[in-house]
Order: sequence, then C-alpha cells, then structure tokens
Amino acid sequence: MIRYIKQKRGLMLTGMLTAASMLVSSCDDGFVDMNTNPNALTSPVLENVFTYNIVKTAGTGYENHRANLIYCGAIVQHFASLNTYWSGDKYLSNVEYYSAYFDTGYQNQVKEIEQIISLTKGDNNLVNKYNIARIWRAYIYSRMTDLYGDVPYSQAGQGYLNNVYSPKYDKQSAIYADLLNELDQASTSLAAGKDAYGTADPIYASDITKWKRFANSLMLRLGMRLTKVDAASAQTYVKKAIAGGVMQSNDDIAKLKHYDTNDNNRNLDGNTLKTQEYDAANLKGKANSKLSKTFVDFLQKSADPRLPYIATLWQGNADASTFATSSDPAVQKGLPNGYDNTTIKTLIPGWNDNSITTYSEANLNYVASNTAPTMFQTYAEVEYLLAEAALRGWGDGQAAAHYNKGVAAAIDMFSLYGANIPASATTAYLAKNPFTTVSTEKQMEQIATQYWVVNFLNSYEAFANWRRTGYPVLTPTNYAGNDTGGTIPRRLKYPQSEASKNAAQYNAAIAQQGPDLFTTRMWWDKQ
Repeated sequence: MIRYIKQKRGLMLTGMLTAASMLVSSCDDGFVDMNTNPNALTSPVLENVFTYNIVKTAGTGYENHRANLIYCGAIVQHFASLNTYWSGDKYLSNVEYYSAYFDTGYQNQVKEIEQIISLTKGDNNLVNKYNIARIWRAYIYSRMTDLYGDVPYSQAGQGYLNNVYSPKYDKQSAIYADLLNELDQASTSLAAGKDAYGTADPIYASDITKWKRFANSLMLRLGMRLTKVDAASAQTYVKKAIAGGVMQSNDDIAKLKHYDTNDNNRNLDGNTLKTQEYDAANLKGKANSKLSKTFVDFLQKSADPRLPYIATLWQGNADASTFATSSDPAVQKGLPNGYDNTTIKTLIPGWNDNSITTYSEANLNYVASNTAPTMFQTYAEVEYLLAEAALRGWGDGQAAAHYNKGVAAAIDMFSLYGANIPASATTAYLAKNPFTTVSTEKQMEQIATQYWVVNFLNSYEAFANWRRTGYPVLTPTNYAGNDTGGTIPRRLKYPQSEASKNAAQYNAAIAQQGPDLFTTRMWWDKQ
C-alpha cells in the first residue's frame, strides 16, 4: 500500500533527499551517494529530512486545495462557491477531494516522520532530534485523526521498517491517549545544550524553549478536544499543559515562512487560490470561489480591522475589465453558501453573469499572498483556549483577560502578512466587542467564534474546533443531491481505495467507528 510504505528503503531515501534539496534553500547540496548504505544516515541527512517533512506538512497544492479549502474551508463557511466541484460548500461527495489529505498525508508526512523517529530513538546524542520529532509527529497525526476519525497510527509508516503493509486503524481514543502522552514525555525530555536540527528547523531554528511551549500548546489544543467525551482527561491535560508553559507571545507562533521564488517555496493555500480559483488575468472577477457571506458579515458587523487584509473586491464590477481591487471594508460582500449558477437566481433576483464580480475574494496581497506564513498553531489560539479553560475552572479564572490578549494577538499577528494595523484599532475593536457578561455559554460562543476567525486558511483546525464547540452557529445548506441530508458534515470519508487495498482493516474501522459517512461522528465528537 503506497500511502503507508515504500518497498525499497534506499529508493525512498534517495527520492526524499533529492526533493528536500530542491525544495528548501537551507538544505545542503551534498547528499548520500547512491552506493551509500541507506541505514547509516548522517546528521545532515536527518536535518534535511526533517526540513522536508515540515514543508510537506504545510501542504502541497493538491491537498491544500481539495481538503483545506474546498472541503473544510467551505464547510465552516469561510468560503462559498457556485461551482459544484466545491464539494464542501454543498456537502457533495467527491472521492478525489475527500481522499486528498489521507493519501498525501501518509505518503508525504507520516512515512518521513516515522523514519526520523526510528533513527533517533534511544540515542542520547540525538535526544533533542528525537523529542522534537515526537512533537511534530503528534501534530501530524492529530490533524489526520481529526479529519477522518479512526486511522492507521501504531502501524502506519512501518512498511519499510517492520514489513507492515496492511496497517490497522487505531481507535481515535487510543490515538489521542498516546498523542497526549507523547507530548507530555517529549516536552519534558528536551534537553538544553544538546544538539538539535539547527537552522534546518524552519519553525523555531531548534530553540528548545519554543519547542517546549509548542508541545504544551498543542497539548492544550488536544486536551480541549476531549471536552465532550472525556472531561476528566481534558481537565488533566489542560492543567498539565498550562503548568508546563504554553506560548507567551506571537514570537512563539508555530509557523513556516514562505518565499516567492517558485511553487515549492510559496504559500500553497494562497498560490492555489490565485492560480486555480481567481486567475485574475482571465476570470476578471468571475472567480470559482468567493468568501462566504457568513464570514464577511461577521467581520463587517464587528468592525474587524483585519477585514481589509482578508478580503478584496474587484473594482469596475460591471465588466471587470481591469485587475484593480478594493479592500474598503464597507463594500466587501460575501457569497451565500449552497447555491449554483442557476439556484442563486431564486435567492437574488436579477442575477446575471457579471453579478459574481461584486462578491469578495481572499486578499492575495496579504493573508493569502505567496509569502504569507503557514500557521500551524498561533499564540492567539492559545489565549482563546486559556480563556475557555478559565471559564471551565481549569485555569487562572481570568477569562476576560485571556480573551482580550487573544484578540490583540490575532490582530497584531497580521504584521506577519505585511499589514500595519495600529494598536488603536485593537483598542477600538475591543471597546466595540467587549467580552460578554450575559452568560457562560455566550462567553464560550464568543471565544469559539474568534477562534474560527483566527483560523481562516487553517480550515482543518477551524473545522475541528467548530465540531467540538458548535460555534459559530452555522446555517446548514441543503443543495439538491447532497450527501448528508442537509446537515453539516462531521468528518471526511476514507478513500474508496482503502476498501479494496486494505479491506480487512478498513472494514474493522467501519465496525468500530460507524458507517463511512460525512455525518458519522468520531469519538471526541459524540453527542
């Protein structure tokens, strides 16, 4: 099964290292000779494989477009489209698209991180390489299980290591238990003064303090994921994460910087929107996707200072004859979800072929630029989770203070996209949108809604937290022929190829989790 294994380890290493040398400018040119023993890896090789793994976890244009944007981004109503291939907008079943993350995740992310783990485990000289890899491995698998539920975990990536070619699907409960334990052990096992990946670590340049904070912040995220299914464990790990030390500022954000040199180094969410959705030179405002009305309306009503850097609108909308855009917040307009080029006419009388140009797109100069960083986890998210922890009695009780810090961090973070939002704009925003005192539930809603905003373009996380909290309240669509009966999906389906290539394990997964449907709730999402 190609997504879990490579039959010949030497070929796998050679291809992987060649790709790493082309993709990442910080990697060395002198890799192993074809006759070198592939089991005798040197430190520079480990460093290059680690760099490559992070780049691939940020994503390729293939799964970023299909899974992150088309499915998750539209499901949470950040995006909308009149095209039926935007399956998440209409809850349609597109096997290539819902399979995209599963297929590329196991091929591009899992196999490499499992190899790094196997080559560093038990070597005291590589203790930091090993434990940083454990933290990153937890990140990789958390996203995979959050999208699909029960997935190959304990036997994944073990084809070339242990001849496991038909890996079992582990229960999500077991996966989460191990991920949280791994983060706990790895964060406390990192050792100051020991060698790590140096500058080949594109996230923190091997800053051990920052990796510890990221590990605990990820523990906080995953601990909170258990609030509906296992509140006791959620409380235990949330408290442990806070005590261990989480992110303290935007300097601690787990992100990958991008460069506008070639498609391998560009932000492939923004670049995919530009080249496959907007194609400004040809479509002239008639893009295949737009920002959702749900999203734009919220930003406008709250007078969010980020809106000009998130959204843009074609000028000269009647014919969109020139590529000129406006980021004026007052004129931004989101497209309703769940319609096509015919049904939209029943909602909006007078709709014509040029009407679509009057709806907003993601701003390619800022949040969706080729050089915009990929955000794996932000400090703002951490503050919102701390606010929730305070409301639950698991933190310091300062929910309002954490909420305010989260909002301030989320706005200030836009400097990383090239925006210059003054502190006075943050002050004004908080004055207009103070932390509510109406009820605890309304406070939870306010926190989760801000979490949804800050995760624009990290639709995987926005989708996961929406399922956990139910906020913001989204109105389902009911497009004809949809796959869910007009209810919002709760997961992505497994690739159809799994039913034939890994049939026994696939069937066992269905038996333990439930039908392979968009509407099947995974373990942590049980009602």
